[in-house]
Amino acid sequence: MGDIQGCNNIQPKQQKFTINDFNRMFPDDAACLEWLRGYLYPDGIFCKLCEKVTMHHRDGKRPSYSCDYCGHHEHPTAGTIFHKSPTPLRLWFYTIYLMASTRCGISAKQIQRETGVTYKTAWRMFRQIRALLEEDHAPIGGEVEMDETYFGGQIRGRGRGPQMDNKTPIVGMVQRKGRIIAKTTQNVRSHTLMGMVREYVLPKSTVYTDEAATYNRLSSLRSSECKPLGYHHHRIPHSEKIYVLGDTHTNTVEGFWSLLKRGIGGTYHAVSQKYLQAYLNEYAFRYNHRDDQQPMFTTFLEQIEKA
Repeated sequence: MGDIQGCNNIQPKQQKFTINDFNRMFPDDAACLEWLRGYLYPDGIFCKLCEKVTMHHRDGKRPSYSCDYCGHHEHPTAGTIFHKSPTPLRLWFYTIYLMASTRCGISAKQIQRETGVTYKTAWRMFRQIRALLEEDHAPIGGEVEMDETYFGGQIRGRGRGPQMDNKTPIVGMVQRKGRIIAKTTQNVRSHTLMGMVREYVLPKSTVYTDEAATYNRLSSLRSSECKPLGYHHHRIPHSEKIYVLGDTHTNTVEGFWSLLKRGIGGTYHAVSQKYLQAYLNEYAFRYNHRDDQQPMFTTFLEQIEKA
């Protein structure tokens, strides 16, 4: 497999990967293509004509490898986000590096300025890279904090009523010292929130929320077979200006909301409802892999796969 861990020994904290490391490992398109070949074909390239794994050599005139026996061409970029892209492969890798090297994201305009591509190209690259960051969420358990927030639009009053209709609701569930699941929803009614609890939170977990009435049914939730799911529900009374009460708080998920809103507001300024989930996936992906014992750039690259 392609590996970017050769520069340092594995440390308890996430390894750093600087721009000097990037320039040394990926000086040109050929180096990027070689990494891609090593990552996508760890056991060698299977030749469809020879019907076995064979030796391949680089075709100097195009980004492909030719079978030493029959000459069949294999293109590592085929079926990936790089497929048929006229943008140099190194610029793709550099864009991934920039996206992985910041907690708050980087704008397409900044990529345009740094790489010289058009804004349309930078935006298309961003969208395709973000598509790699959507994770298949296994349910979380143990101690779980749950909260909702709103994004976009202008608040026309107070509370959670019709005055919030022009904003997009987001629901977050985070396992303490673990993963976060953040999803846009049509509404934050009790039926919607309880459905998300059933889908994403393991039975018998301890769930911490604020005092909103939409969570009243949490302790009594049952499965589709009418079996009690055994959730333990603890509330923190924010309306009374209390934010921590022993182990009861929602500070973890609220910290993620703060990072998300500062990042989107400061970097992108505005995100439409159509693309908001893709941005949530990007921020959640960084959060969920913050403790990986490899550079975040490596983690981003390892999401590349063939369709």
